[in-house]
Amino acid sequence: MRATTVRGAGDLRVDQVPDARVTEPTDAVVRVLMACVCGTDLWVYRGVAGFEPGQRIGHEFLGEVVEVGSQVSSVAVGDLVVAPFMWSDGNCEFCADGLQSMCTSGGMWGSKGSDGGQAEAVRVPVADGTLVRLPKDVDRALLPALLTLSDVLTTGHHAAVCAGVGPGSTVAVVGDGAVGLCGVLAAKRLGAERIIVLGRHEQRTEIARRFGATDVVPERGQEAVHRVRELTGGHGARSVLECVGTEQAWLTAIGSARPGGAIGYVGAPHEVAGLPLGRLFVRNLTISGGMAPARAYIPQLLPDVLSGAIDPSPVFDLTVDLDHVAEGYRAMDDRSALKVLVTP
Repeated sequence: MRATTVRGAGDLRVDQVPDARVTEPTDAVVRVLMACVCGTDLWVYRGVAGFEPGQRIGHEFLGEVVEVGSQVSSVAVGDLVVAPFMWSDGNCEFCADGLQSMCTSGGMWGSKGSDGGQAEAVRVPVADGTLVRLPKDVDRALLPALLTLSDVLTTGHHAAVCAGVGPGSTVAVVGDGAVGLCGVLAAKRLGAERIIVLGRHEQRTEIARRFGATDVVPERGQEAVHRVRELTGGHGARSVLECVGTEQAWLTAIGSARPGGAIGYVGAPHEVAGLPLGRLFVRNLTISGGMAPARAYIPQLLPDVLSGAIDPSPVFDLTVDLDHVAEGYRAMDDRSALKVLVTP
């Protein structure tokens, strides 16, 4: 079968690899119908994150079950399923706490020795604890929206939940990438009254407005902080979603939060020299976040995606087939694409 592999910085290839197959009785094999490129994949593509030459890549996919192990009971051959970006057994103490991203038997697609989602098929360990079955009669036009459940939508939702977003909230979202935009959508779904998105790319901020943003702040750095405070009576937002992961984004998030506010952080951390603990302390700021437990959130969000109450699919603005996945990476790397959908 074909699968995307990383050979070096900026060097992605689609290679022939051994077919995905059941090797444990708890495994399933999923034929990939759709996958996508994540912002964190770019760190590997750029050579910032570590990898081994030939390692698979991609952690967001949905597809059709084509094989199951003898102990798999929750899905069957022919089922359409969405896979969260990490597999989990559903049985350990962390899974019981709804923190499947910390599962003691878990892992992430595309990590060393595992299959990646940007491929023709994926072997799924502990399938019963991992895969979420979709309705048999699901409208195929909804598949791009459903694909976001694997990571980007659940991650934006995690940021909003960790920041304490609820009815009537005032929210600032740092970052206009796909996660930030999904954070806007999640905040609106949770009842936020005012949503300020910090971004300067008009195409993206237009999507943010469609998703529920009430204000756009194109400034950066301290100017952005001043603007957020102007929009919030001088105090800042009660809930701030940090969706980038750089030091500048963190400083902007901290400066944009009102005293006693909360920051939900989901941006994969890069270039962060250290948090200014003194500022956090004297302003009574709460920080919560990290890797989203996507498997816990998918059942909560799935009904709204199926009904059309929320539609995150506009985050996909470029589609490539698997053989041209490298072109998709280049487009995201030079910011000519927001998020790339990958088809077989």
